[in-house]
Amino acid sequence: MSRVALKIENYSSEELKALLRKDEKFQQGVRLYACYQISKGKKPKELEDIYETSFKSICNWVNKLNKGGIEALIDKEKTGRNSKLSLVQKEAIKDLVLNRSPEEYQFNSSTWTGLLLIDWIKKQYNIEYKKAQIYNILKDLNLTFQKGKGIYPEAIDREEKVEALKKTSRRKD
Repeated sequence: MSRVALKIENYSSEELKALLRKDEKFQQGVRLYACYQISKGKKPKELEDIYETSFKSICNWVNKLNKGGIEALIDKEKTGRNSKLSLVQKEAIKDLVLNRSPEEYQFNSSTWTGLLLIDWIKKQYNIEYKKAQIYNILKDLNLTFQKGKGIYPEAIDREEKVEALKKTSRRKD
């Protein structure tokens, strides 16, 4: 009798890993279990592949547990740098992207791009951003980047000419 291999159909392994990493209690449990295995004599090098982490991380977990107890195994929230834009300014940017055209602000484009927004923010608020950061701001505002599809008038003219040639070549036959 052959055994049926189990298969996950609705999630990729990367998606499952991301879900596990989001859960702070699960992360605490993983780290605690790694520390438990160290206490039973396992070496950090042996656990690297199992936990898909570095030797250094495992050593850090053990040291955190020794110094701060179980609570020390939970990641602290990373605050990062304070935003240069206020909440009101961010909402204004969101409104701008959703409801206004760059043409209204003398930009030569019908859609907003990161570079246009950087320029608009500089003119409006005298705040400078790099290209990568503007997309982080848009992500925080729950806006997504959409790639535009180029329209080339030459291509349209060419298609019309090709069609016209096809029609004329049929008449000669």
